[in-house]
Amino acid sequence: MESLMSDAGAQLTDPPATGSREDSALAGVVAGAKVLVIDDSNTIRRSAEIFLRQGGHEVVLAEDGFDALAKVNDHDPELIFCDILMPRLDGYQTCAIIKRNPRFAQVPVIMLSSKDGLFDKARGRMVGSQDYLTKPFTKEQLLRAVDSFRRRGL
Repeated sequence: MESLMSDAGAQLTDPPATGSREDSALAGVVAGAKVLVIDDSNTIRRSAEIFLRQGGHEVVLAEDGFDALAKVNDHDPELIFCDILMPRLDGYQTCAIIKRNPRFAQVPVIMLSSKDGLFDKARGRMVGSQDYLTKPFTKEQLLRAVDSFRRRGL
């Protein structure tokens, strides 16, 4: 994990080349977005995975910010859902690190939180997130968020 972080601050490194998106598209389904879900709750990760796969999207899961940094490099997601309250590296820090890398600066990040406070939403915007979704979310809310960003040119 140290290779992803510099002494002065965390920075993402460029990943090795990976397979094409078509290789990983679900059989018989129009290729959906590649979505990274970062949450320390196994229940939230699995719920999001089920909902997103039912919507035809490819899903990558990360259990904390450090795990997410490696997976952003390895999987090059088109959209990221990121929990705010996580141990070691919280969602704000994770989002800020991702956004500091020019390669991933344009990847939309949607913050996830059980709180619906104005301060949390504003702080998320300050670190570069594009939206905010309150947990627990429904399948419709999650898929609507993905569709919204796909229409904007994801």
